Amino acid sequence: MDSTPSSSSSSPFDMVSSALGRYVPRGGAEPAAGHGSRPRVPDGPAAGRQDQILGVINLDRDLRVILSNLDAPVFAGLDAVPGSPFVDLLPPGDVPTVTRRLRQVLETGEAHVARIQRLRRRDGSELVVSLSILPAAVPQEGLTVSAIAMAKRLHLYAAETAIGTSLDIGETAQSLAESLLAWGDVAAVDLDFAVWTGEGVTAQTQGRIRLRRAALVPNRAWPEGYVTPGDDLPGDASRLLAQAVRRDDAPQAIVIPDRKAVERVLGSPRLIRALVPGDRSAGVACIPLVLDGEPPVVLGLAEIWRRADSPFRDSELFDLQELVARTVHHVDLARQHQREHKQVLALQRRLLPRTGGQTIEIASVYQPATPDSAGVGGDWVNSFPLPDGRTALVVGDVVGHGLGAAATMGELSMEARALLSAGLAPDEVLEHLDETVTLLDDTESGLAAGYSALGSTCCIALYDPVSHSMALSSAGHLPPVLVSPDGRASPLAIHPHPGLGAEFALREPFDVHTFDVPPGSLLALYTDGLVEDPTVAIDDGIGRLADVVSAVHPWDALQQAARHVVSALAPTHQRDDVTLLLARMIGYRKGDTATWRLPARDDAPARARGLLSALMRRWHIRDETRDNVLLLASELVTNAVRFATGPVTVRLIRAGPGLLCEVGDTGNGRPRLRRGGLYDDGGRGLYVVHRLTTRWGVRWTDTGKVVWAEVAR
Repeated sequence: MDSTPSSSSSSPFDMVSSALGRYVPRGGAEPAAGHGSRPRVPDGPAAGRQDQILGVINLDRDLRVILSNLDAPVFAGLDAVPGSPFVDLLPPGDVPTVTRRLRQVLETGEAHVARIQRLRRRDGSELVVSLSILPAAVPQEGLTVSAIAMAKRLHLYAAETAIGTSLDIGETAQSLAESLLAWGDVAAVDLDFAVWTGEGVTAQTQGRIRLRRAALVPNRAWPEGYVTPGDDLPGDASRLLAQAVRRDDAPQAIVIPDRKAVERVLGSPRLIRALVPGDRSAGVACIPLVLDGEPPVVLGLAEIWRRADSPFRDSELFDLQELVARTVHHVDLARQHQREHKQVLALQRRLLPRTGGQTIEIASVYQPATPDSAGVGGDWVNSFPLPDGRTALVVGDVVGHGLGAAATMGELSMEARALLSAGLAPDEVLEHLDETVTLLDDTESGLAAGYSALGSTCCIALYDPVSHSMALSSAGHLPPVLVSPDGRASPLAIHPHPGLGAEFALREPFDVHTFDVPPGSLLALYTDGLVEDPTVAIDDGIGRLADVVSAVHPWDALQQAARHVVSALAPTHQRDDVTLLLARMIGYRKGDTATWRLPARDDAPARARGLLSALMRRWHIRDETRDNVLLLASELVTNAVRFATGPVTVRLIRAGPGLLCEVGDTGNGRPRLRRGGLYDDGGRGLYVVHRLTTRWGVRWTDTGKVVWAEVAR
């Protein structure tokens, strides 16, 4: 093989090779004499060099060997000849996966470190190494591959470290299978279906075990009928394997040494096709994944297949059991994370808006953080029609991840909906949410339970489809982006606020900002996961969002447009949830609404009845409905004149299947429904309103209140 180049070069290959120079004998190692033989151990002072376990190979962009330093005896029989393809050193089944990794490092320049990999010697035997792929230094523009020969102890340590790096149960099972491959030709991990879905497993459920294949290596095309990742094992196979590893009601490893024994145990050609990887004779070791306890619980089992002419030794079985025992707790941690992940996702998806309505079109996208992140966060968006015909749009971001954040998210979302439905303005709702977050963080109340929601953000927008305006308040949230009907897009200019639950010295009144949103306008509400990028300023991220949203055509399907915006902006490996709500304003047509302003005089009810009657005749409203609306308006206007001062505003809206009647005044008293007595002079007005309408309510304005009521057409 090529000798070590001059140490004057600073490429990764040269640096590793120069470090090897004083340990690797220049004469190289003698090739292995035959299958399974070991390199000769030299006598004298050079004998210590047998401990050298590091080698290095330099590749060009075509993945061919340029230089190599595999002179240590442990690498004897590995033919890394200059000009030969690197994949010649790999078992055929591993070629696609490793090639993909090599190409990925070439394209991204990001190293791939500590992959457990087998390399083929010329005699057909294999060497297990820890493979690291590094981009070569310019101007070489290739790759440097370092290989550490894996002694059993080192392999066990490296495997445990690699398996514990992800909280995704599929990735955890895959890492375990890749580590087990050092002892065989094929490795599979089959998990109890309840473990795979994140549910709990107890000893009482073990008799009804249902196994699902969670991982399988190497990654290659398998024969038809063979169980691959994501498939359930046949019921008979699950039962047989469960019985085999639980002999005498205690989980233990088993070895079936050859093909005849495998066929005798499985007994069915269908089961053999499903479980045996190929037609050649094979033996298998089945190692249960046992969670310590009283009694112990089996989470699944690992299967390691190898050629029958290379039977498992007792020491190898011991190593396999030790590896599985060291890493089974990682599988259980991934199961718990899967369960929490599903619970939070279910809550967040429950909060997503279902539909818009006749006056507004809604589309939303929620994209949870990647599985290896800290967990699903507390982002949410919601939209819902208010009883008075307006539409509420809410977006929030609760501090933290996991169930604590999800519980707070659900509480704040439901509280916001209840308060908005009760007619409170956006700033008043945020004041209540601010108090709630402060209460949740009060350790004396026992509600915090080690979780703090201080600093959570929220933005509330109310769309009025009659005036074509938007009232908006924000508590520390990023500004929404508004696209005008002519395609111009920009973030809304809103006064910044420190967020919910801020310290008393930082608290400021919540402002209400009002914007014109003519029909055809598009509003984008989002959370920071969509626009945050460590490499650019947050304002640049918001600018990119504005550019992408401005390209949405008025005729585009809004849900498809929302997915396009997220795919264009969201990072591939996101560490935070991504949430987006797009709202396209439609509003009421001018001919579907009418508003009158009447002086607060005794003749106001009669004038209101005359105006409403003429309008409903033009709208061809049936007589019964018209009579109900006239009686309703008369009661509401009479109350406004009697108990309030200033002018009275009367509005009628033709809203889908109903008519919405609104009467506004300058009073601040809240009308309350009560049943009038037989001899009472008053008190029956709101009772009449209640009986005539499908629903009614009150909302507060800067100058007073509006009492609204809906009558079915």
